[in-house]
Amino acid sequence: MKILYLDCFSGISGDMTLGALVDAGADRQYIEEELRKIQIEPFTLEWRRVNKRGISALKLDVVLDPHTPPAHHRHYSEIVELIHRAGFNERVVKLSLAIFEKIGVAEAKIHNIPIDRVHFHEVGAIDSIVDVIGVALAIDSLEIEKILSSAVPLGSGTVHCDHGIYPVPAPATLEMMRGLPIAPTSYSLEMTTPTGAGIVSGLVDEFAKGLPPMIVESIGYGAGTRDLPNQPNVLRVVVGQADPYLNKWQVHHEEFSHEHVHGHHQPEHHHHGHSHEHGHGHHHHEHSHEHGHGHHHHEHSHERGHGHHHHEHSHEHSHEHHHHEHSHEHEHGPQKHSHDDHSHDEEHPHVHHKHDNDGPDDTCIRQ
Repeated sequence: MKILYLDCFSGISGDMTLGALVDAGADRQYIEEELRKIQIEPFTLEWRRVNKRGISALKLDVVLDPHTPPAHHRHYSEIVELIHRAGFNERVVKLSLAIFEKIGVAEAKIHNIPIDRVHFHEVGAIDSIVDVIGVALAIDSLEIEKILSSAVPLGSGTVHCDHGIYPVPAPATLEMMRGLPIAPTSYSLEMTTPTGAGIVSGLVDEFAKGLPPMIVESIGYGAGTRDLPNQPNVLRVVVGQADPYLNKWQVHHEEFSHEHVHGHHQPEHHHHGHSHEHGHGHHHHEHSHEHGHGHHHHEHSHERGHGHHHHEHSHEHSHEHHHHEHSHEHEHGPQKHSHDDHSHDEEHPHVHHKHDNDGPDDTCIRQ
């Protein structure tokens, strides 16, 4: 799945978004040709490579014809008609209308009027119309299937508009961000414009605190107009494929044959004959074990060079194998030996042996 991530660490606007998408590989020629279908006053697109605090970014400017003054404002219904009449493909129409609808609904609520009577000032200007439809064309060009975004810083302070001095974020911007994650900023200026808020609220499918799991294919930087004192005023977009390996790593536990390791000797359990040698200072022990699978009776012959008596023991060995777990039960009568004031208490003949498995209990295979 082709995904797009909007990294809005310096806010978002229409021209920043379109510049970033083209910088990430959207077909500029396709966008410009399609935009000529809009039946509005003449305009041209100017693309410049600029540097914002050390980051090379693409700056888009919509240049108007000085001999053809633009309309002062347009109603929402006019903009919808312009989009339908242009002959864009179905997806571009859908994306464009989704953005303008969010803006229209917010403005209608702020001014308490029906949406068809909403007239746009800044958003109704040619550059804003070009930005919105241009973004829709760029997303179509990149064949984006899902859009994600970071939290969005809106800004603070005041802004001048046709209605006078307004607080930042502008009422329509804040209205569009209801229910969506916003981020704080220390800058007393407008970080996110109404067009930027319309793009986020109209197109974003999910929000993420950081880059989502993906295979990155391209990265683009779109420049804003202002220069921020401590950070680059750019929108970063990341385009790529949703991680095809997400949730597909599988761990298989492979069983293997089990062998008992007594010290450094590994007997095969065919005849169950064990020979153990214990070193106790000057003591030398030789044990001969015979295992019967009936009552597990063992006869032990102890040869000790210091006059110890022979002992006969009854051993009960219970071997339960559940994958890699061993349970050994040994029952022995206590033996006490004395030699040169040296005594040994032996609970069972394996007291000086440890069971050692060479390797982990299971093997992990990644595919």
